[in-house]
Order: sequence, then C-alpha cells, then structure tokens
Amino acid sequence: MLHDLSIRNFAIIDELSVSFEKGLNLITGETGAGKSILIGAVSLLLGDRATSEMIRTQADAATVEARFDVSGRPRIRETLENMGFAADEELIVRRVISRTGKNKASINGQMATLANLAAVSESLINICGQHEHQRILDAENHIDILDEFGGCLPALAAYQALYRRWRETVDAVAQLEELKKKGGEKADLLAFQLKELAAIDPKAGEDAALADEKKVLANAQKLAQWSGRAFELLYADADCVLARLKDVQTQIRDIASIDAALDVNPAEVEAAAVSLQETARALRDYNASLVFDPERLAAIDERLDVLHRLKRKYGGSLEAVAQARARMQEELAGIANVDEALESQNELRAALATQLGRAAQELTDKRLSAAEKLKAAVDGEIAELNMPHARFFVKFLRRTNGALEAFGPKGGDEVEFHLAANAGEDPKPLARIASGGELSRIVLALKNALSRTGSVGTMVFDEVDSGIGGATAEIVGRKLKAISADAQVICITHLPQIACFGGRHLRVVKSVRDGRTSTEVEKLDDEQKIYEISRMLGGVELTDTARDHARRMIETAALADSGGNKHVKKSAHR
Repeated sequence: MLHDLSIRNFAIIDELSVSFEKGLNLITGETGAGKSILIGAVSLLLGDRATSEMIRTQADAATVEARFDVSGRPRIRETLENMGFAADEELIVRRVISRTGKNKASINGQMATLANLAAVSESLINICGQHEHQRILDAENHIDILDEFGGCLPALAAYQALYRRWRETVDAVAQLEELKKKGGEKADLLAFQLKELAAIDPKAGEDAALADEKKVLANAQKLAQWSGRAFELLYADADCVLARLKDVQTQIRDIASIDAALDVNPAEVEAAAVSLQETARALRDYNASLVFDPERLAAIDERLDVLHRLKRKYGGSLEAVAQARARMQEELAGIANVDEALESQNELRAALATQLGRAAQELTDKRLSAAEKLKAAVDGEIAELNMPHARFFVKFLRRTNGALEAFGPKGGDEVEFHLAANAGEDPKPLARIASGGELSRIVLALKNALSRTGSVGTMVFDEVDSGIGGATAEIVGRKLKAISADAQVICITHLPQIACFGGRHLRVVKSVRDGRTSTEVEKLDDEQKIYEISRMLGGVELTDTARDHARRMIETAALADSGGNKHVKKSAHR
C-alpha cells in the first residue's frame, strides 16, 4: 500500500507531500491543475523513462520519493532480498532526475537500477490509464492477463524451462546435421590448418623473446663499445675509479691513525670497492659474450615474420593462436564422433519433446479453466457496470495439439479477448470496440477481476471515467469502492458521481505565486468534500441546490457502501 508520496521540482510542482489511506482515495481538481502529474511522478518510481524536461524550470534536479507498506507481502520482500536490498515492513523508493544526466534511483537507501524498480513495482502498484487501455486492447497481452488471473504463472515457468532446453537441443541437432553434411570438407580444412600449426609449432611468449634477442643483435657493436668503455673507466685505465678508490681508502686509514673522531666506517668503503670490482667483472664478461651474427639476425627476422602471419590469421597474438589450435583439435574430434553425438542429441530432444508436450497440455488445461472463471467474473462485472446484455469471451484461436512446431515461449496457445457489447451482436475482438465508455468499463471489469488475485497492493485509475456519465458513472463509483475492499485504489476523476464514493478525498489546486505556477494537493474534510462535489456538479456558480445535491450524493454513497453495495461486493466475489 502506498503511504506517502513526496515530489520536489517536478513539472509545475514546487514541493508537495501527499498521504494516502487504505480503501478508495479520490483525486479531483480543475482541468490542467496537475492531477496527471502525480501519476507521472509515480510512474518514475516504477522504472519509467525520465527526461530533463520533467524538471521544474530553474531547478537543477527533480526528486520523487514514495513510502510503501509491504507488511504481509512476502513476495515483495523475497524479491528485495534476492536483489540484495534490505527488506522490512516499509519500502522507500526514491528517484532523482538531474539536468546533467546523472540520474539516481534507490530502494531502502541503497542504489538501484531501473530494472530493480521495475521488478519490485510489479507487485507494488499498477497504473490503469491510457497505456493500460492500449495494453488490454493488444491481443498479444491477453494470454499474459489470463495467466496472471488464473494463477498459471508457475505452470508457465515450468513449461518455459523445458522449452529453453528443448530449443537448445533442436539447435544442437541442426548444427550437428550441418556438420555431418559438410564434415568431410571441414575435416580436410582443419587437418591442413593443424598440420601448418604443427610445422611452425609456436611457443608461448616466443615472439617477445625473439624481439628482445633481435634488438641485442642489431645493436651488438654499440653495446660492445659502451660496455668496454665502462669496464675501462672502472678497472682498466691507469686513472680508473677503483684506483682512485684505493687512494681514498689510504687517506681514510691515515686520518684514523691520528684522529679517532673521524665518523667514517672503513668497512663500508671496502664494501663499495668490492661491489665495483664485481660490476667491472660483469661488464668484462658481458662484453666478451657480445657477438654480431648476421645469420642469426636473419633467422630471427624470418621466424618473426612467420609468427606474425600466424597471429594475423588466428587472432592477433600467440595466445589466440594456441586457443584456435585447441578449438580446431576439438572440432576435428567432434567431426570424428558426429554420429555418436547426433544420436545422443536426438534422444535428448525426443525425451524433452515428450516432457514439453505434457507441460504444454497442463498449461493449456489450466488456461481453459482460468478462461471460464475469467469469463464468469468479467460477465458479472460488466453486468453491474450498466452493460446488462454484454458478454465477454476468452477465445482460444489455437490450442496445444502436440505439434512441436506450434510451441512458442508462452506455450502452444493463442488467446484473444472478445466482447459482444449488445444483445444479438456477434463477439468482436476488444480492439474493435468503438465506444470509449464501453472500453473504460471493460478495463475496469478486468481490473476488478485481477485485483482479487492479490498480486498488486495499489491500483491507480486515470481516465477511468472516459466516455461515461450519469447512472453509469455512479455504477463505476460503486465498482471502484468494491475494488478498494481488496486493494488500495487511487482514482483521478472529473465526475461527481464517482468522487462521492471516496474515503479520502484529495483536491489538486494550481496557483500562481511570484509569477510562477505551482501545484498543491489538499486533503478535504467533510464540508470541503461537499464544496468540491458541488463545484463538479454546478460549474462556476455554486448554488444551494448543488450543495444539497452533493450532500445527498455523499450520503447515498455511504449508505450504498454500508448496505446497498453489498450486492456489488457479493457479485464481485462470485
């Protein structure tokens, strides 16, 4: 259940906080006051796309935050824990939109992705507006609605797991059959490539080692000159470093024989002399080892050229060449064993096909049962929504018949909702319903049926009163009140016949302060509620007649909720 919604710098909203209660929450206000902006803000918390245009003029960022009560909703808490979020009786979702593009989302104070928000929102809240109308009109979504209503999702998940495995074996068999068909040519090519690699036999890191050796050979004369001169300076010249160091040692000994205060350790000087002697010997040996070998240099160039061609052919590095060699050996072995592998995969495919057929039939059986219940539920709902002669149908355009080629990710069924809106009419697909009022009532009927599955805690209705009025509007109001017995309902309406049924009534008001437009939300008390419904009834001039009418409407709605609405609730659960 949605407890609190806080919005800052969003569209024309400066800053507001609004609280909702259990049952039916009504939102009214003048056209253009910003009622639908509240729905837009909630949509952001459900993972909808955000743009900088949503940020209030002159603000750097917009913030939307909501607090939900998820006590008694183990599914939501399990979802949160599986995603690594703290799960408690309260859930706080926050979204920040920045002009810099650095948008942020959080769940219970932890950073979250839009995918996280969408996954959690499936069980949190459902918005029924123009988008939901389009969703219900689209026949591709009808099987999903039926599965949700009928509790078919576990059977669907089991089917889909088998379907994925079966598809993998189908693809594997196709690849093996192709391999068998072209195996001879492929084997010859692989054998040729492996023979080439065996002849060259590249070693790991060989190219780097040869490049280092080439560098030394190409610069042998310079290296000999530099190492020889360094040896001379250290050891060979008459005035070399070591000779001078011996003089230093003599001077230190002479000083120390007279003055013990000299703070110099003769052993350290001796150690330095020994280290320099070892350096000189290393330079001498290195110089002696240098040989300019033009033949070896040419051989290195030739080998590097061969390795370069291999690297260019098989992936850019000797590591990639080694991996390609291993793959080719494995593929060649696979060709040799293709018949055995094909037999094994065909056996697995056949076994999975049998299991898949059973799972698909089980799913179809559940859907057929769910379709009967959904038809009965929706027929009851639309009869109470002033469509007494309308009939709802769940048409199975295709059913599972064991033909594997008919199976898809959602099973072997194709489902479409049809409606005969008036007596004597043939059923037609929902997409061909011309009347906006009929469509609004069908959507409401389906939503009421789905609300009893307990899958969503809060249902938001926007444009539910599109195309209706009068007695039908009153019936819709009664129906919304009935739905609110099973789920929290938030409804935006322009009709007083619906507004009078609200338990908590909120009014959206637009005002101009200091030259800027701002939207606020007010909670109405009993007298203010009468005033608001009077305004909705009477227009610009609020008369005593309009007030009396509004008061009677509220009293009648309250009586219907306590007594007269029992029929609605009873039929809604039949």
